[in-house]
Amino acid sequence: MLKVIQSPSKYIQGPDAISDIGHYTKILADHVFVIADNFVINLIGDNVSKSLTKHEVTSHFEVFNGECSRKEIERLSAILLTNQCQAVIGIGGGKTLDTAKAVAHESKLPIIISPTLASTDAPTSALSVLYTELGKFDGYLFYPKNPDIVLVDTKIIAKSPIRLFVAGMGDALATYFEARASSTAHHQTMAGGTSSLAGLALAKLCYDTLLAEGSKAKMAVELGVITPAVENIVEANTYLSGIGFESAGLAAAHAIHNGFTILEECHHLYHGEKVAFGTLTQLMLENSPNEELETVLDFCVQVGLPVTLEQLGLRDSENLHQKIMQVATASCAEGETIHNMPFIVTPDQVYAAILAADQMGKDWLY
Repeated sequence: MLKVIQSPSKYIQGPDAISDIGHYTKILADHVFVIADNFVINLIGDNVSKSLTKHEVTSHFEVFNGECSRKEIERLSAILLTNQCQAVIGIGGGKTLDTAKAVAHESKLPIIISPTLASTDAPTSALSVLYTELGKFDGYLFYPKNPDIVLVDTKIIAKSPIRLFVAGMGDALATYFEARASSTAHHQTMAGGTSSLAGLALAKLCYDTLLAEGSKAKMAVELGVITPAVENIVEANTYLSGIGFESAGLAAAHAIHNGFTILEECHHLYHGEKVAFGTLTQLMLENSPNEELETVLDFCVQVGLPVTLEQLGLRDSENLHQKIMQVATASCAEGETIHNMPFIVTPDQVYAAILAADQMGKDWLY
């Protein structure tokens, strides 16, 4: 099988990068469809409009309704068609960006992605994660190419809620371990081939950067300031994790995240928070060495990622074990990335690994 690595055509990161969005948009189009939620439009809509106007790009802004669902994609695609736009700009969090990618694909148009959070690795990828209108995981949409341009303004991200910044580290935490497992099994990645040396190296660099810079970056973002550590973690959360998961492989951690989305008690959690616990569960499935488990646990506790079921919103109850089995069963559904592990995984194994991860988390905390 061929080795495949894929990425955006351009990745731009730094303070005040949003002021250059007109310059980069002009490369692709003269009239653009901008998708963002109300908060983002109020926050930076004027800056985006001024930059587009400066570079003689006209625009139509449309408000994203909050869920990356098939219904929302259809709604926005129809509005884009009416306005005869030549490209799409998605600005905001992961669900906004995934929706913008889907809209651009439906209309066969180029796309610029500008995340206002470093909360997931969605910005660089050639896929969208779909949810139902009620927030339940609904599947993936895959695209033939990655976004044309990804533009990341670290001044905006440094002012974002700290919990979202930390959630991005949780999502990025899984990258290396999933890539390692998928590569060992020689499974096909989302890029359409097996893992390359470059993909694996980026995934490992992502993990090393989290350990070296994570706690320092968290302290800086709590103050709303940009430091070298913040720049490095933004790159790890966004670019290194994005290229790493797509070109080196997903495995159990994200499948277990998808399993937890079926529980209403977990709907308040961010993607990366569930992925972080999924990572601990994957390490339990693999029977990873204590030193590795303890390093991951220590990192999670340092930056504030969940390591127990209680922290996920699941408290002891008569039907807790039944709910965990439901999560385990959903994690092992046909087509889930847990089947990229280098061994056969069953719901019973996932159930046991979740409970073991929870107990180790409790012991580590208390």
